[in-house]
Amino acid sequence: MDILRTPDDRFAALPEFAYEPRYADIADGEGGRLRMAYVEDGPPDGPAVLLLHGEPTWSFLYRTMMPVIAAAGLRAVAPDLIGFGRSDKPSHITDYSTLRHVDWTRSLVFDHLDLRGVTLVGQDWGGLIGLRLAAEHPDRFAGLVAANAVLPTGDEPMPELWWKFRRAIERAETLDIPRVIQSGCRTQLSPEVRAAYDAPFPDERYKAAARAFPLLVPTTAEDLATVANRAAWAALSTSDTPVLVAFSDCDPITAPVGPALQRTLPGARGREHPIIRGAGHFLQEDAGPELARHVVEFVSRG
Repeated sequence: MDILRTPDDRFAALPEFAYEPRYADIADGEGGRLRMAYVEDGPPDGPAVLLLHGEPTWSFLYRTMMPVIAAAGLRAVAPDLIGFGRSDKPSHITDYSTLRHVDWTRSLVFDHLDLRGVTLVGQDWGGLIGLRLAAEHPDRFAGLVAANAVLPTGDEPMPELWWKFRRAIERAETLDIPRVIQSGCRTQLSPEVRAAYDAPFPDERYKAAARAFPLLVPTTAEDLATVANRAAWAALSTSDTPVLVAFSDCDPITAPVGPALQRTLPGARGREHPIIRGAGHFLQEDAGPELARHVVEFVSRG
């Protein structure tokens, strides 16, 4: 693998995100090593809340949620997926697969941090990766919060709006990361916040992961990730792990998934699931503290 690492000075002026980065050395799957970054807030011995971001953001997305979670006595852990944030960035689209993202994240969360009794908060690809981990390592999780999260198998057609997004990413000569994120928000991002989302990507070479993610979403039953994702659905549909479905009301791509999760997952039944009003796909940006309060209440109730 050809590995890129974003210079530290790119992260020198991040608004509301003064957390000191921490790093884990993990296997890249080809005999080499990768540096994977994460940040923490809250007591080290508190119940762990794992905050997984998606495409094309990084742990900065959780900056307004981490203080709320930490103030409740919980340990907020927010990784940067490989290819994003301060984590190393394999430079070729073909370096990325769903299996590798799941394995890389597992290596950080379980092998390096040895987290147990974890509550997952997963959004977008963070939901897919997190739900896979929860299905494959149920003994490690105390609860699951799905926030605009998907776990596609290719058995159902993706909406045309998603195909439009995929085509735009594929065809973009220059991938404007802040613009992509702004398009998924209801609030207007400040110039400083837009710059923070652009910080991990000094030039187009660093954006292979952001370009790869849409291509990895299963769109047919023959997709490479379909078998594993189906197995995850099967495991989760018989699991009694508590589930909170906290979707926004302004995300047309993931909207149908929320009710499906509530119907399918036993741990979601008999529970009141919040709808985050006035929030788009990136509900952490539009309503981060509100979502964090729902997470805290969910953890406290068990």
